[in-house]
Amino acid sequence: MEGLAPLLPLLGIVLVFWLLVIRPGVRRERERRSMQASLAVGDRVVLTSGFFGTIAALRDDRADITLAPGTTVTVALGAIGGLDPEAPAAPAGPDLSKKTIDAESSTTSESEES
Repeated sequence: MEGLAPLLPLLGIVLVFWLLVIRPGVRRERERRSMQASLAVGDRVVLTSGFFGTIAALRDDRADITLAPGTTVTVALGAIGGLDPEAPAAPAGPDLSKKTIDAESSTTSESEES
């Protein structure tokens, strides 16, 4: 047992290194692969180079990304860093929060007040 005592600090350092460096890296890699597997045509993405675009086509290990109208680039799936965080979510239904003002009724109510 006395021979193992000097190795305990080294084992502790290895354990801390694994918990703080290796494990989070494996988790990020798993999440990246999951995101890339769930990509679909029409998704807004951000590339690792910083470009934002829309997926126009998907092939085995490549994607055609439309950066602007008439500008399409082909990139490796690994170059897709993630989904665009500012991309609008798919609408669930009509937006009832916006009110429309009828111009005729507003002029009628203004003339009635005078």
